[in-house]
Amino acid sequence: MINNAWDDHFIAALYEKYPKRSRLIQVLTDLLCLEREAVYRRLRKDVSFSIHEIVKISSEWNISLDQISGINSGQILFMMQPMNYINPSEDELNYLRRIVDALNHFKDFPKTEFLDVCNKLPRQLLAGYSYLNQFYLFKCNYQYGENNKVIPFSETIVSKEKAELDMDYYKAIKMVPTSHFIWDRLIFSDLVNDILYFHSIHLIADNEKELIKRDLYELLDYMLDVANKGCYPETQNKVNMYISQLNVDTNYSYTFTPEANICFIHVFDKYEFYTYNQDMVEKFRNWMQLKKRTSIQISEVDEKSRIEFFSKQLQLVDKL
Repeated sequence: MINNAWDDHFIAALYEKYPKRSRLIQVLTDLLCLEREAVYRRLRKDVSFSIHEIVKISSEWNISLDQISGINSGQILFMMQPMNYINPSEDELNYLRRIVDALNHFKDFPKTEFLDVCNKLPRQLLAGYSYLNQFYLFKCNYQYGENNKVIPFSETIVSKEKAELDMDYYKAIKMVPTSHFIWDRLIFSDLVNDILYFHSIHLIADNEKELIKRDLYELLDYMLDVANKGCYPETQNKVNMYISQLNVDTNYSYTFTPEANICFIHVFDKYEFYTYNQDMVEKFRNWMQLKKRTSIQISEVDEKSRIEFFSKQLQLVDKL
């Protein structure tokens, strides 16, 4: 029987991520490619986790040296998963598949909630609209591409595997029992201005602009339907929509579930810093819930504000 203090702290950190033993065993089985009995032995401390296993788990779940050693340095570590969203590697595709699998799993946990505060359309919505999704990838590549070559919209081609995963993600996000969206009031105004700018410098052709415009109309029609019903029509899962009366600096989100907590800060349009640190997640939840104090709920309860908001957004899209 192994009785190392660090082993106790490490296993305790695993249970912080997944308090339900059955779920912890399942995710460790998948992550480490081990039999269930081998995972049981490690959690019972009959066998130690290998250095390779500890590094793999710690990297995947953002477990710090503080948690493993039991020493509190007062630091909170955030991690970032680099991602090529146009031509992802097999490892990157597997990462996206795990996200989809996790979202589909959330349907079994009614207390799970997702909240996104955003000044640009979140990936949860973009994933269902191919030309809008392509536009955001094109814009990101134009601003943050690794070379100086300017790639027009027409050449920003998403791989077939990534496109299929985008649609899986779009369907899976609707499995979350409760979702909240707090939008910057200028979210569509800024988007329309961006599209017009790239069209003016001939990186987006006339017909491509019309395709993006069509996606925008379809998205607005869909979100109006969601706001009217207060839920996703496909799954009937709850959706609360708000419009922030203060400017939103960037996109922030958290996912809370009884078996795992995580919060994200979105940077450079397509990347995310994230942490599983319980204190940080709880602070994040509190900060983001406070955003509702300076926001107007437009789903279900305020028909006048809802109609005014969507009418204004349609008028903006008309300008394209």
